[in-house]
Amino acid sequence: MPLTDEALAEAGTQLAGILEQRQLTIATAESCTGGWVAKVLTDRAGSSAYVLAGLVTYSNEAKRALLGVTESSLNEHGAVSEPVVREMVAGALAATGASVAVAVSGVAGPGGGSDDKPVGTVWFAWGSSPADIEAVVETFPGDRDEVRRQSVLYALQGVRGFLENS
Repeated sequence: MPLTDEALAEAGTQLAGILEQRQLTIATAESCTGGWVAKVLTDRAGSSAYVLAGLVTYSNEAKRALLGVTESSLNEHGAVSEPVVREMVAGALAATGASVAVAVSGVAGPGGGSDDKPVGTVWFAWGSSPADIEAVVETFPGDRDEVRRQSVLYALQGVRGFLENS
């Protein structure tokens, strides 16, 4: 059963509640989700109190120019990798001054997959400083829309869990 817009909105509301309660701000650095995490967060009135920026860095050039992702990380590991999402979070924090940042980079499909990184492979990272970043990889089933929806939900829930445990 595909994730509904309502399920995504609920996850956004839960994260927003924590951000508001703790007076924290967030920045997103998104690739395969194309700004959808930021969209969910900004669907709520008053979201300017906690959303500082949403950076869609779909190309490697944008990842380098806007987030400071290194050429060596992109060349050695590819855009869909742990080093790259960690650098995306660090770059988003540095560029925006947000309290917390989240990064998403994956292979949503239908093409672009490989044996090492099949369609549905998505790397996530979230953190509050370059020294406090968590990263995780997931592989989601489904078509492009389903992979992206699952990725948005996972990102929202991941940041929420990070904040609840910090």
